[in-house]
Amino acid sequence: MKLWGGRFSKATDGLVDDFHSSISFDQRLYRQDILGSIAHATMLGEQGIISEDDADRIVEGLKGILDDAEHGRITWHVDAEDIHMNVETLLTERIGDAGKRLHTGRSRNDQVALDMHMYARDACDETRTFLEELLRVLLDLAQTHLHTVMPGYTHLQKAQPVTLAHHLMAYVQMFLRDRRRFILAREEADVCPLGSGALAGTTYPLNRERVAELLGFKRITENSMDGVSDRDYLLDYLSAASLTMMHLSRFCEELILWSSHEFHFVEMDDAFSTGSSIMPQKKNPDVAELIRGKTGRVYGDLTALLTVMKGIPMAYNKDMQEDKEAFFDARDTLVKSLTVFTAMLRTVRFRTDAMRAGASGGFTNATDLADYLVKKNVPFRDAHRVVGELVAHCLTEGKALLDLSLEELQTFHPAFREDVYDAISLERCVDDRCLPGGPAPEAVEASIRHAREHLEET
Repeated sequence: MKLWGGRFSKATDGLVDDFHSSISFDQRLYRQDILGSIAHATMLGEQGIISEDDADRIVEGLKGILDDAEHGRITWHVDAEDIHMNVETLLTERIGDAGKRLHTGRSRNDQVALDMHMYARDACDETRTFLEELLRVLLDLAQTHLHTVMPGYTHLQKAQPVTLAHHLMAYVQMFLRDRRRFILAREEADVCPLGSGALAGTTYPLNRERVAELLGFKRITENSMDGVSDRDYLLDYLSAASLTMMHLSRFCEELILWSSHEFHFVEMDDAFSTGSSIMPQKKNPDVAELIRGKTGRVYGDLTALLTVMKGIPMAYNKDMQEDKEAFFDARDTLVKSLTVFTAMLRTVRFRTDAMRAGASGGFTNATDLADYLVKKNVPFRDAHRVVGELVAHCLTEGKALLDLSLEELQTFHPAFREDVYDAISLERCVDDRCLPGGPAPEAVEASIRHAREHLEET
């Protein structure tokens, strides 16, 4: 008989047992469930709600189950429905009637909410650790490539020269924002709902603050209905995970482009590439492509839970069982993606010669040529027109701006002088952009320093 079966006159259909059961996926909550139960039993004994002897027996029994679970010595059963009932059933088998007292003052509604708060809190910490490792790899690469000139793009058209360090630091800013989002998501998860009961609390004199203290929570929930029906903290994680995957996907897209013959800015390591079953020359950036693809999967997990939650009346509803698979899948996908991406990035070989050659073409110094004229007291709009005409001339002649003689330049405007060639050199184009946030090496070094300082913050 089910632990809740006293009101029922017949057993549930086998199809319902299979459809209703969540043990196939919520068994990964065993640690959180057992630790939560240990804290609950400890508090029940301290409050005199159950005897100290029963509380001690429950705690010791739960510790034994935890040890067995962590060593793979337990088989979870579908007919016990979920991890909560599996643990309680096993506990009662081992210690007898004392095990039946564990659920005093508690509902599965606030019990599962507690488990998920604990799991989400741990997931935020874990994800933040992987993000910080990626950030350190990026910062080290940026420091190495402070003077590696490459073309910057808008609309995927060459725009202005930047440095590889500056380009990498753009992703550092993205991942720093992601890190902050997981810190905020953790704060939302760091609240203890146990004591909310099914929806209306309980008449037992529970010490909710004591349970929160034992489990390391900063605070307790302040409304019992919200305590059992809130899944915002899971959505906070899923939202942060979706944004992080988006940033990984954008980076992967660039690595995929850069590894093509047309760009040839990077060489992907053989250990993170695959070949073709028919074309022997192929070296495919499959790892980057797969991360790009898995981004949609995490988006789907976020959308799935948002859709589950959108029409649910207060308080707990069985629909909420659907929160776990989406959350677990997003967490697993993100952690795996961060892990393999960081390892892949460590092995990427940047073709600095090709990057510099790319910056030399496409008139990336055209804006600097216009700025040169402005500094010679030419109105910007006139300077813009003159340089546009020069670019058109170069396209006709098959030349770059630096290939033009001074005499050629002066036929378009008399303000050009010999110093123009230094003014539009690639190094000068980069070095003169020394405002905070710019690509000049000193500006990028300051950005690297600030980012490292952020990493030291909690």
